[in-house]
Amino acid sequence: MSTILQGRVNTENDVVFGSGGGRDLKCDIYTPPGEVTNAPAVLLIHGGGWIQGDRSQLKGYGVLLGRIGYVCVSTEYRLSGESIWPAQIEDVKACLRWMRTHAEKLGIDPAKITVSGNSAGGHLSLMMATTANMPEFEGAGGNPGVDTSVAACIAFYPPTRFSETASELEGAVQSLMGKHATPEALRGVSPLTHAKPGLPPIMLIHGNADALVPPKDSFLMYDALTKAGVPVELHIFAEAPHAFDAHSAPGRLCAETMALFLDRYVAHPHKWEA
Repeated sequence: MSTILQGRVNTENDVVFGSGGGRDLKCDIYTPPGEVTNAPAVLLIHGGGWIQGDRSQLKGYGVLLGRIGYVCVSTEYRLSGESIWPAQIEDVKACLRWMRTHAEKLGIDPAKITVSGNSAGGHLSLMMATTANMPEFEGAGGNPGVDTSVAACIAFYPPTRFSETASELEGAVQSLMGKHATPEALRGVSPLTHAKPGLPPIMLIHGNADALVPPKDSFLMYDALTKAGVPVELHIFAEAPHAFDAHSAPGRLCAETMALFLDRYVAHPHKWEA
């Protein structure tokens, strides 16, 4: 069980971190109580099929993780109705670069930034973890040239294979990629394609009653990462549908599961050494 800090988590909304598509891009920052210096951080990426949703969806995780010492930044990104791929990955990577550039002001350790996302945000979090510093995914956002690697990645019920997208997601994928996306383009945007040795630790969370993103997506990603020798965990929740953690009880349990993973691989890895 993680130690709960005394005091309130401070929330700062509508902080501009960059620009995209001719407009400001914003994030919300959740800072732990008390003086914060060199803290581990989590970049939170919301879901919504790349076509809807906003950064306020993950406020609960920002507060829950903030209470145990993590600075959380919940980011927006251009939705597919505004800009098609690769705008989305470019925007979230721009936010990561901004965090790293402003690490001292944020009170974070730039080497201890984890990315975590839900659904479409889970897909983006996996793409961030698997395509760090790859020019074709970096974009021309703010702070170019800043490292976009992450210390760890957490993905909730993420789509991982676009070439075999479930029928329920076909419309969302077409909106994201365009109606005439080639099989090669779909493979390129699939996290499963980028599973390889040397990636940071990854945790996958999925409900086995998910009717939107098949649990198979997480199982296949887990198998590919295991074969590549990447530290990976897979947590399957029985009879849980898509977005099951939106309810308070499973959400708190997921936050505790995240906290254990983050403590092991990011905050205090030496404590876990044999």
